Amino acid sequence: MSDPIDYAHLEPYVFGGVTPPASIDDAGVVLLPIPFDRTTSYVPGTRYAPREVLHASSQTELWDEELERDISAARIFTLPEMELPYADQGRAIAEIARVARGIVARDAFLIGLGGEHSITPPLVQATVARHPGLSVLQIDAHADLRESYLGSPHSHACAMRRTLEFARCTQVAIRSISEPEARALPGLNTTIFYDTTMRRDPQWIDRVVDTLADTVYVTIDCDGLDPAVMPAVGTPEPGGLSWHELLALLRATFGRRAVVGCDVVELCPIPGMVAPNLLVARLLYKLVGYHLAGAALAQG
Repeated sequence: MSDPIDYAHLEPYVFGGVTPPASIDDAGVVLLPIPFDRTTSYVPGTRYAPREVLHASSQTELWDEELERDISAARIFTLPEMELPYADQGRAIAEIARVARGIVARDAFLIGLGGEHSITPPLVQATVARHPGLSVLQIDAHADLRESYLGSPHSHACAMRRTLEFARCTQVAIRSISEPEARALPGLNTTIFYDTTMRRDPQWIDRVVDTLADTVYVTIDCDGLDPAVMPAVGTPEPGGLSWHELLALLRATFGRRAVVGCDVVELCPIPGMVAPNLLVARLLYKLVGYHLAGAALAQG
């Protein structure tokens, strides 16, 4: 089987600085860097995130102290950054879906690394084709449920509205939603856990997992985290998840559901500030580790 991406002139950064499998066909996890940044507002720059995160990953230890295992055992294969036609977003979305299909066809665990949130719908589209009936867990400050934004149905502000065309969703830590989105909610196949109210239930993580299908795709917008922890985002919102709340939610989801793919999006690197880049690199390690551990997490 040929690689879904073949850019001979590009030498990819290798995630974690570890020796990758000889071929993508030998990979257990495939990391797909997607430096697409066309519709972000306020502060652009998510196109620089994949390279900064992969560079930072070489400074992160491979041993996961929580799981007590070396996550390089997952056989992580890092593809080159995608080259996308920025002038034609429809073509870019179609190309992302094509490449993702080539990854999930191998039954590899797909991790998309954005880039803006508009990369999520084509990744979900490709994953649903392999895993019908899955649901999507979104961690985000914004609902992203607009039908169109600034004339584009593929804007990052429409990411979950487009995703709903392929799978039902559960949205967590939401604290920014427009009136048109709120009015559309009764007709949309999504469940929202608002940041302002969800912690009133001490079992909120269990409630979130209970809404998910047996098979799950996870999308994490970096602004779903508290900006005190993650300041490097284009549109920060007060509130959000702490690092440990995020890990607790992911651990419960991976332990009780079959997570078959994920993405991390909307990091907007700040020159001279390496902490946010390292946080996302560490988050990728945790996603790989939780994937390796799977149902065993539920026993811990």
